[in-house]
Amino acid sequence: MRAPRPGGVLILLGLGLASALAAEPVPVLVSVLPQKYLVDRVGDGRVRTSVLVGPGQNPHTYEPTARQMAEVSRARAYFRVGVDFEEAWLGRIVQTNPQLRVIDQREGIGLRPADAGHDHGEDSQGRPDPHIWTSPPLARLMAAQVRDELTALDPEGARAYAVGFAGLAADLDALDTEIRQALADHTRRRFMVFHPSWGYFADTYGLEQIAIEQRGKEPGGRTLGALIDEARAEGVRVVFIEPQDNPAPAKAVAHAVGARAVTVDALAEDYIANLRRVAAAFSAALR
Repeated sequence: MRAPRPGGVLILLGLGLASALAAEPVPVLVSVLPQKYLVDRVGDGRVRTSVLVGPGQNPHTYEPTARQMAEVSRARAYFRVGVDFEEAWLGRIVQTNPQLRVIDQREGIGLRPADAGHDHGEDSQGRPDPHIWTSPPLARLMAAQVRDELTALDPEGARAYAVGFAGLAADLDALDTEIRQALADHTRRRFMVFHPSWGYFADTYGLEQIAIEQRGKEPGGRTLGALIDEARAEGVRVVFIEPQDNPAPAKAVAHAVGARAVTVDALAEDYIANLRRVAAAFSAALR
């Protein structure tokens, strides 16, 4: 048998190295876990997604760690969504990685005021509500943006990103239909939450959230009393809280009106399964 020529071995090694380099995942940064779900689904194995605000952490007060800032320095794209910590940290993030492509996931989406509907006599600051992902149709728009941006960063992965998006879009459309059916026959349309995370969900499905928290602050005595009166008038039987919240004010309202405090999480990573659970909880509360 003829021994292989050294040059042939080098060519094979070179091809193997090129293949390994081509398979290197695109490093991407996101702010919150639901975004990670969307990017991972669209990325179809070609991305490595780092999330800044992890499980149980509060995006309104969060500060990135030194390890995460090292990940920032290696990322090629950052999908931001407008949560509070971004305003304080975006400049430092860009300074750490001047080549980083920053994509605002709110582009093309009509934003609602963060505290729309329930000021209880106080002036609204008019800042936009960042929780756009709580609406499946808006999450679909976010996913389409992710597909386009990843394709621009990694043109060789265009087909994979198109396939990843198509599968996710079908799942989001099915989820949207399921939630509409679950909430369609309810005459009661208002639900009470501590933190106003669910405004886009409510807008999408013809509901209205009553928020206990006012512009990131726990209510004072007078506001709390007004909320209790409102809860009684609405016949509220459930007050929804999030794992990151101080549950005391919500439990005080719930106790005063004989309601239950139930936990829902707008920041859970298992996006579709979580939205299905949340919709079932809202549906049960509104019956």
